[in-house]
Amino acid sequence: MIEIKNLSFGYSRKSLLFRNLNLTLQEGHIYGLLGKNGAGKSTLLKNMVGLVSPLEGTCQVNGFDSHKRQPAMLGDLYFIPEEIYMPSLTARQFVANTAPFYPLFDEEAFYRYLSEFEVPAHAVFSKMSFGQQKKAIIAFGLATNTSVLIMDEPTNGLDIPSKVQFRRIIASALTENRCIIISTHQVRDLDSLIDTLVVVHDREIVLNESLDTISERLTFTTIPESEAHNALYAEDALRGRQAILLNVMGNYSKVDMELLFNAITSGNTSVTEILQRPHYEQSL
Repeated sequence: MIEIKNLSFGYSRKSLLFRNLNLTLQEGHIYGLLGKNGAGKSTLLKNMVGLVSPLEGTCQVNGFDSHKRQPAMLGDLYFIPEEIYMPSLTARQFVANTAPFYPLFDEEAFYRYLSEFEVPAHAVFSKMSFGQQKKAIIAFGLATNTSVLIMDEPTNGLDIPSKVQFRRIIASALTENRCIIISTHQVRDLDSLIDTLVVVHDREIVLNESLDTISERLTFTTIPESEAHNALYAEDALRGRQAILLNVMGNYSKVDMELLFNAITSGNTSVTEILQRPHYEQSL
């Protein structure tokens, strides 16, 4: 689906943002791409959709070199950037001008998504609030039925009820033939939505793992201060001392993505080393 091999990228060779980056993203998954501000999340997405070109290595989408932006690739990929521009068109006018570029576009689904998002179909996009514009373009992106859907900070500008709608609608739109990638710095917005977590840190992909596998290897729980020495990582929170432990009992716990992200970006190598081990090593 998306295959990045030995990719190096920078706006100059003297200042590389990525060096020898490798990443594989498969169909049938909703990926959450996390990273600190300035970590390169948006730049990585731009490499995927061909808006920038790697200095070295390759980035392929469905077998096409993304930087060549061939029509066959673009017709099966939809990208929603963080900053959007919506024209002075109604939904129907926008469909007439834009939908022909996407062979699998479903107009009925588009209006259904608009209705679920409570966006009036007759309104002119440019006169809507930013939040309404964001929901309209998300609805259109879903209705394209492209095999690859990439969204950069899609929940910016959405209120809490709209974020709930977003999670529900995105989850319902996933099929076994579709790959959805969502980049955000608002970790809680991806809660209960994604199935695979990708973390960019220090110019590298330090994690690309399913939540099931993370839960299989780690336990997320609250512990008393006296047991803090047993934790791989711990931090104080309103609910007490939140901790990540090695899952030695084989019991599954819900992955606390914010806690995990904090552990990884704090430089805690024990957590990432456990998650990066091959599966057969877990029983040794």
